[in-house]
Amino acid sequence: MRTIRCKTMKSAALFVAFVLLTAAPALAKTGLYDGKPAKYVFLFIGDGMGLPQKAATAQFAGKTLVMDEFPAQGITTTYAADRFITDSAAAGTAIASGVKTNCGMIGMTPDQQNVKTIAEIAKENGMKVGIISSVSIDHATPASFYSHVKSRSMYHNIDHALVESDFDFFGGGGLKDPAGKRVLKKDPNAKTLGDAIAKAKDNGFTVVTAKKDFMGLKPGSGKVLAYNDWLQDSGALPYDMDNRAEDITLPEFTEKAIELLDNDKGFFIMIEGGKIDWACHANDAVAAIKDTVAFDEAVQKAVAFAEKHPGEVLIVTTGDHECGGLTVGFAGTKYDSDFQVLGNQKISFTKFDQDVMESYKGDFDGIKPVITENFGLKFEGNPKSDPMVLTDYQKVQLQDAFKQAMLGDKERAADDTTYLLYGGYNPLTVQITHILNNKAGLAWTSYSHTAVPIGTSAMGVGEDSFNGYYDNTDVAKKLMAVMGVDSKVHMAQN
Repeated sequence: MRTIRCKTMKSAALFVAFVLLTAAPALAKTGLYDGKPAKYVFLFIGDGMGLPQKAATAQFAGKTLVMDEFPAQGITTTYAADRFITDSAAAGTAIASGVKTNCGMIGMTPDQQNVKTIAEIAKENGMKVGIISSVSIDHATPASFYSHVKSRSMYHNIDHALVESDFDFFGGGGLKDPAGKRVLKKDPNAKTLGDAIAKAKDNGFTVVTAKKDFMGLKPGSGKVLAYNDWLQDSGALPYDMDNRAEDITLPEFTEKAIELLDNDKGFFIMIEGGKIDWACHANDAVAAIKDTVAFDEAVQKAVAFAEKHPGEVLIVTTGDHECGGLTVGFAGTKYDSDFQVLGNQKISFTKFDQDVMESYKGDFDGIKPVITENFGLKFEGNPKSDPMVLTDYQKVQLQDAFKQAMLGDKERAADDTTYLLYGGYNPLTVQITHILNNKAGLAWTSYSHTAVPIGTSAMGVGEDSFNGYYDNTDVAKKLMAVMGVDSKVHMAQN
């Protein structure tokens, strides 16, 4: 009986394999597009923007997000080649090229073979190309569309890949290592590639930083490298809630790119909301929500363009991964939520750190009014009648966090408990945002990425192919199909 059972199981396995192999061509075409190619393609990537981030933003804004009203809605997996929980380099490469790679690698396979990106293919086909991000334009996600490096930290190489790309528009944050200073700091004898900004100008780029000059750009200005005058942190745009009148916003970068790149052969534009992720790493829900609102406003710019070009535009929105393990629900409030309390926060965690915590030398009593002014949390009153009044327990939490914050980075305890409480960020700032978030009915489980699937949506040419459940590599393949390109991995020269 054992022999018969083994033969039966083997025959069944062979039959299943035969069915899968013979069905493979049909399965490979599922969800792809074979109609008229889209002339204009927008790809929006909310870095760290999972379903909870979108749900919290919609509740805070009191309306459905534009991207969530798109006719096609899908769920996308995000794992990397070497890890279940991805990073932005591997995820960006998957979305840009349709290939799985290891965390930290950009534009290449795990064995370091370069792969072409959607943006590079679009450029080869005569389309104009724009890359926009609210973080530095050489960060992992935007870099995944124009560079090929074994490590995302190779900013100097990425900066030179940018200016050698011959793309038409780069906008948002700045360059982190254009002159190779980071390289030389690690090795004073290392050879650098020269100044990338100077090379950009030599290669025909108009470099713009002032908002007035940026808004004055007109079609025919040529290739553009534009970044905001004030780069708040790590070469990035300020959080949307910290913007000044003279700052260029993500929607403004998007609108200007549309104006400059519109042409008879069409364009491909990738727009990243990169600081959604950074805010989630720090567990600052308000900063993440307001950057998600700005991201959605950028999507609206594309929708407005699509309305003027019926039958020619595809708009896809997705995320590279979720960040922070955000939960729309908190044990302390049970089933209750009150998103309006979030409106009491006036500045991001970064601005509070920079403007207050980096120079504060006073005691806990002295910082209480500063907390109230910037986050709305009150130290006096009845918490049962006023949701912004702190409970005795929450006051103790803030006092403990303040003591840790005043110790300084080197003196703080480096044990597991301290990390779980504050995640390596300023303890007081994190505790403030945690308490405010909890009062709203939000909570966090991590200071890092998670592996939960994220939402992908689409409207326009080939939109139906983006319905369903699929991997992030399929986003690239579906985009290629709608652009009239063979939806396979395209190898590039090393």
